[in-house]
Amino acid sequence: MKPNPYLQKMGYSNTDRLVIIHTDDIGMCHASVQAFKDLWAVGTITSGAVMVPCPWFPATAQMCRENPEMDMGVHATLNAEWTNYRWGPVSEAGAGSGLRDEAGYFHQWHQAVYDNASPEDVEAEVNAQIEMALKAGIDATHVDSHMGTIMSPLFIQSYVQAASSRLLPNMLPRLDAKGIEMMGVSEADMISYAPVMEMLEGIGVPTLNGIVAMPLDQPDGQMEIAKNLLGNLPEGITHFILHPSIDTPELRAIAPDWESRVSNYNTFMSDELKKFIESEDIKPIGYRAIRDAMRK
Repeated sequence: MKPNPYLQKMGYSNTDRLVIIHTDDIGMCHASVQAFKDLWAVGTITSGAVMVPCPWFPATAQMCRENPEMDMGVHATLNAEWTNYRWGPVSEAGAGSGLRDEAGYFHQWHQAVYDNASPEDVEAEVNAQIEMALKAGIDATHVDSHMGTIMSPLFIQSYVQAASSRLLPNMLPRLDAKGIEMMGVSEADMISYAPVMEMLEGIGVPTLNGIVAMPLDQPDGQMEIAKNLLGNLPEGITHFILHPSIDTPELRAIAPDWESRVSNYNTFMSDELKKFIESEDIKPIGYRAIRDAMRK
């Protein structure tokens, strides 16, 4: 793995281990907004991303306006995965758009998006989500992907262009990144991505050396899991994913994995983990630092 050029651009050495401790799904429910606010105050997270189509997006935008130092990106959303709690496109995509299911919401799962949505639909939607966040007063620091759907070879050009045209970094792992299998990248995808990734790095688009995540199917033992993940980060820049939420009736009604989301929250709220992060030879950063280096 060759050194990540953004390490030196940000003033680090080629062997430093940087980590973006990133909270996904902000605005999906109230529990996610409060969790971000709490964790930001404690200092164990460094970034997050908002789901613009979701009901608690306005509250997230208000939080960011009131706390402009918060590092918040756009969680490009093409799916509404829950059974009894749904959302749909914010673009002018009509009922016949391939982004929508028969009920008018986003499709629940990846494959239905791949089978029905056009690249033009996706391009319009991701741009609309970014613009909606910016107009709401969020100083967007990056663009990443809900469930990885927009990172398919079908749509990745729209994903990258929507961010880079605004001089925003994407969550974009290198092909040799630790944990890239989490993104559902097949061998065929690797072949498609190789020339694209080489070209992007050549023109100065930031990329990542690692993608790791706290589990959503294992509520017990998350302190040791977090310590193990953080203690074994690769050299370079790693995007560390968690889905924290406070425990509320709304969260329990929406998400079958609510216990793990609450455990993500409790683990990163703990003083034990904060001290562990401080004791490790790792350097937490937010996407704002990468965005600012990209804009120089």
